[in-house]
Order: sequence, then structure tokens, then C-alpha cells
Amino acid sequence: MVKIISWNLLRLVGASLGDVARLIRLHEPDLLLMQEATEEMDGLPALLGGDYHRTLLPGRVHGLAAWSPEPLPSTATVLPLPPGAMFHRVCQLIDLGPFTVANVHLSHGQVLNRRQLRRIAGVLPPRAAILGDFNLVGPTFLPGFRDVGPREPTHIAGDMMPLRIDRCLARGLDCFSAGALDRGASDHRPIIVELSTAAARGTMVDTARRRAAAA
Repeated sequence: MVKIISWNLLRLVGASLGDVARLIRLHEPDLLLMQEATEEMDGLPALLGGDYHRTLLPGRVHGLAAWSPEPLPSTATVLPLPPGAMFHRVCQLIDLGPFTVANVHLSHGQVLNRRQLRRIAGVLPPRAAILGDFNLVGPTFLPGFRDVGPREPTHIAGDMMPLRIDRCLARGLDCFSAGALDRGASDHRPIIVELSTAAARGTMVDTARRRAAAA
């Protein structure tokens, strides 16, 4: 079972390093994914230890970041995505061993962000999850992946329209819980999910049966 939190921090004026550290201490995730992370977040290892990787979006002062309390099997890799008219986007790929996680902050264009998702899905292994700020409204139309994230709104566009744009898509994985947390100083709510491979689920079921039989 892997507990993952994803949070768009709202660069410069949103969640601070202290806010992120409090979130980690409260929920103890196995992996924290961040979007719009600035240089300030580079202080996480000094505060909490762990393994940390940050990737700037091309030409921006913010980007994607990932933190784990334990060393990751390998360094996060960067996947360039189909660019928009104004900004280039990248995806951060984190190998957890049993499965791979893609940390995303996709473009606003509703055709373009679906093209970006297809590009990501094409390089992921059979067991994988995509989490982050999708900037996407409606279904993803991504074959093989299930939308397993929370169903409640995660962002208020223009302080008026509630949208569910922070999502989790999974392939070859089971999702045991999903929810949206308080947004704090950001304009996005963090989402939290618990994922595992089908093999891990089978092991858990067998263990439960053995305990029941022993009782």
C-alpha cells in the first residue's frame, strides 16, 4: 500500500515550506507530489530528511517536485510533453519499484492536455499512476486508465466555479481510498490516495484469511 499526496502549491503566494512540512507530518505520505514548487521547497530535506527531486518547467520559476521519506529506487526522470502556444510542459516520472508515478501539471487547452496524457501513458509501464493538476474538465479519454481520485471539486476557478482538475489516473493498480484535503494557503486542495498493485492486494487478502482461520 502506497499513500500518495498531490498538491498544487500556488507559486510564490501560496503554500509555504512550513505548510508543506505540516501536511507531511499530519498525513505521513509515502510520496508527496507538488506542482508550482519554487526554490523554497528545496529546504524540505533539511527539515524532514527524505529523498527530494525538483524539476523546473521550461522558462518558469516553478515546476514539479517529489518528496519521499525513504530513498527512491532511482532519480526522477523528465519527460517533455507536447508544447502549448505559450508554455512548454514536462512530466516528472518517479519509479517506486512495484509501479511508476507520473507527476503532472498539464496545459489548459482541453485538446492539448489530453494529447499530453496520451504521450505520458505511452512511456509508462503496465502498472502506473498519473497524478497532479490536469487542468482538464470532463472525461480524460485515456484508454487503460481509471479515474480513481476524489470526486469532489479541488479548485475554484475565478473564485466562482468549482472544478475537479486535480486527479489520479491508475492502470494495473487498486485504489483503497481517495479524498481531498483542506486547501490551506493554496488555491488547490491536496488530493490523497492509497494505491497498491493487484499482487499486493492478493497478499493482503491471503493474510486476512490466515488470521481469520487461526482465530
